[in-house]
Amino acid sequence: MKIVVGLSGGVDSAVAALLLARAGHEVVGLFMKNWEDDDDDEYCSTREDLVDAVSAAERIGIEVEAVNFAAEYRERVFASFLAEYRAGRTPNPDVLCNAEIKFKAFLDHAMALGAERIATGHYARVAERDGRFELLKGVDPGKDQSYFLHRLTQAQLARTLFPVGELHKSEVRRIAREAGLANHAKRDSTGICFIGERPFREFLSRYLPREPGPIETPEGVRVGEHEGLMYYTLGQRQGLGIGGRRDSAAEPWYVAAKDRARNALVAVQGRDHPLLQQRRLRAEDASWIAGVPPAAGEAAAKTRYRQADAACVLALDGARAFELEFATPQWAVTPGQSAVLYRGDVCLGGGVIA
Repeated sequence: MKIVVGLSGGVDSAVAALLLARAGHEVVGLFMKNWEDDDDDEYCSTREDLVDAVSAAERIGIEVEAVNFAAEYRERVFASFLAEYRAGRTPNPDVLCNAEIKFKAFLDHAMALGAERIATGHYARVAERDGRFELLKGVDPGKDQSYFLHRLTQAQLARTLFPVGELHKSEVRRIAREAGLANHAKRDSTGICFIGERPFREFLSRYLPREPGPIETPEGVRVGEHEGLMYYTLGQRQGLGIGGRRDSAAEPWYVAAKDRARNALVAVQGRDHPLLQQRRLRAEDASWIAGVPPAAGEAAAKTRYRQADAACVLALDGARAFELEFATPQWAVTPGQSAVLYRGDVCLGGGVIA
């Protein structure tokens, strides 16, 4: 087949392209540029990543094209990102980036190039059963990325391959090293794609005004001042500036809630404080891999990436909302993040925590 592979400059996508080329497919690499507001500064690695993608493509023996999706990204992902922060929530733009850019704008572009399939370096798997496509966890439990892919549709999965989903990261690096790929030891990218390693507050303050206010205990006692609710997320411990109060116990402070009406940040002491523990959540804007909601009942869910699956009971509220009740309390369940559902290795879909 003719397969267009999203080459990011990292080792995972390079090995995905290598494996497909070795299998005899006609492989074309596509490097996506999704951000250009400040891609010449120290925090944006677009140029370095493009060099690494081109180097890998040359080594593999495939063509590579660079395509600019910055306008689509700003309209479909970044605008939503800012709106969520403005509303006091903590969004996960990588989930939206996959649904709107990597598996929509990129997929459309690849099809226009005559591709039969697209492929990426995500650690996930696709299985076809009875004419329907399932999204499965990647074999490497430490790298599984199905959480970020839970908004994909049947049409998208039908055209997508995840060549490294059957491998562990150590195997991917070994394959890359033995093939002479220069990026075999390149460290994994972290953080939000367009922010990179830059100071988060400095970045966000360019787009949203600072609105300082009080930090209070649940009883309303003022214990400090925050720089703006948008800079904090539930469960956050660092950067509160209230650890050294003489009249407080030695336990660290955590963000437990945001009172938007009063522009107040609520902080509690101790990781096990009851306000940081939730047995129930409601999620909206749900998206289901099968195209329809799964059967209600027992399931497992993650309320954040790199979290172990937690046993829960799913109750549906129409096709686009659901509620979960967990067997054990979940820590710092955060509005704006994704609640993603599983039954075994099968990712069912998910929604945005409300």
